[in-house]
Amino acid sequence: MKETDALDEYILDHIDDEGAYLKALYRATHVKLLRPRMASGHLQGRMLKMFVRMIRPRQVLEIGTYSGYSALCMAEGLMDGALLHTFEINDEQEDFTRPWFEGSPYADKIKFYIGDALEMLPQLDLVFDMAFIDGDKRRYLDYYEMVLSKLAPGGYILADNTLWDGHVLEEPRQSDLQTIGIMRFNDFVAKDNRVEKVILPLRDGLTIIRKKE
Repeated sequence: MKETDALDEYILDHIDDEGAYLKALYRATHVKLLRPRMASGHLQGRMLKMFVRMIRPRQVLEIGTYSGYSALCMAEGLMDGALLHTFEINDEQEDFTRPWFEGSPYADKIKFYIGDALEMLPQLDLVFDMAFIDGDKRRYLDYYEMVLSKLAPGGYILADNTLWDGHVLEEPRQSDLQTIGIMRFNDFVAKDNRVEKVILPLRDGLTIIRKKE
């Protein structure tokens, strides 16, 4: 076992358990879906729940639902009366994900939308206290600007995959639009005086952004 694998195992042994339901979802994600690595997993899931506990948001936005693992983790941390709005652009994902939401203890805390968040979200009269961006990497900057306009002062944005397996350190191929999208997002946010920001080297990179009051 590599040292990094052993350290990962040590971490998982010393944090809260994810529970049987999320374990089953994570396994089903790997068995039934393409690109199962897109699911947040145990460590990131517990961290997302902890952020929700700390921030205590009333309205949470997620862009990029996939199998629903991260949404369920955030819903688990929500206080009574709070709501998570999660958007998935791939309509073929709905048949897998929706039953996992409906069968969970947090079904009444999750609103699941199928469609393009960039088109649908502006139509909702909502202000969010926290947002998790994990959608199409090519559109991260578009998501960011839209979410920031819908975010309460002092609210938080968490943007996933912002280190992109280290490819942000390389010169991307012209055809590699995902890496280019992540790099444009990172460069823009770094210079954006409307927000405070920090990048955590967790899994594939997580940028935490706070909108200034």
